[in-house]
Amino acid sequence: MNFIDLTQRPPRSPRVRLGGYVILPRMLDKGRATIAGKHGEYHFNCPLDQQFLKFAGIDADKLKEQLVQNKGDGEILEWITKNATNSPCPVKIAAWSAYQDTRGTSDMDSRQFFNEYQGKVGPKRSDIASWFDLLDVDDFVSYGGLA
Repeated sequence: MNFIDLTQRPPRSPRVRLGGYVILPRMLDKGRATIAGKHGEYHFNCPLDQQFLKFAGIDADKLKEQLVQNKGDGEILEWITKNATNSPCPVKIAAWSAYQDTRGTSDMDSRQFFNEYQGKVGPKRSDIASWFDLLDVDDFVSYGGLA
């Protein structure tokens, strides 16, 4: 199976797109690594992944079944396009991806968690404003980078 060993390096940034979708390439990396037992601290079908799954209308277990078949990103995208119950059009995908790219916290509980998380990975960073910013810094720091 072709996978990224997430005990050795992070998955792709949540900003990387496949078929216009943010989150999807990262989720595929985590899914493949999970199947191979090399997911480290990363979790397939986490709340971030669920943002994509809900938007597209894809079942996580069915997607994982496709990954078990060792399909590449292009084949997975084809499968998603055929099986997405919400069938988002390119304009909706672009708008959703742009929103996700800048999405911050929407309630006090999320804000508190975000601030605590940021305090651990980049306490001196005042430029972290979105979840994607925070995940990118966390990935970098987790593998030896300095925030």
